[in-house]
Amino acid sequence: MQFGRTYEEFEVGATYKHWPGKTVTEYDDHLFCLLTMNHHPLHMDSNYAESTTDFGKNVVVGNYIYSLLLGMSVPDVSGKAIANLEIESLKHVAPTFHGDTIYGETTVLDKWPSKSKNDRGIVHVETKGYKQDGTLVCVFRRKVMVPTETYIKERGGEQPGRPEPLDIPKREQEK
Repeated sequence: MQFGRTYEEFEVGATYKHWPGKTVTEYDDHLFCLLTMNHHPLHMDSNYAESTTDFGKNVVVGNYIYSLLLGMSVPDVSGKAIANLEIESLKHVAPTFHGDTIYGETTVLDKWPSKSKNDRGIVHVETKGYKQDGTLVCVFRRKVMVPTETYIKERGGEQPGRPEPLDIPKREQEK
């Protein structure tokens, strides 16, 4: 199973549809809010959301949706990344609610070799997140530094640092 791409594997214009999607639960939203200390009542207080907002219910915190989409993109985009260099833009286009399922896809906008090191390159991508009904909810663009095939080979291959299993002595197998 592929986990990320080398510079050579990215093609400008290619779109990677991330799978599977993720249904956002109230627990997910509240845990993320608590971990990040975002206690805005729009996300945490259903009475407040029902009685005082245009939505009439809690809205999932946008940074969770962004983080979810970023995570979904790792196997297709940044699984081999050396660094995430820049989040160029981030737009929350529509609200997400508890019970919505988020799907993501990333399009390669551009790529170029590193100016300082010839064993890596920069990939410019745009990730979009959609709800189950196709509504666009989030769009962000970022630049990722990724290795070339040479970089991977020189540093131990596809799974550097992965240990080999030890053989179990025969007397241990007989027990």
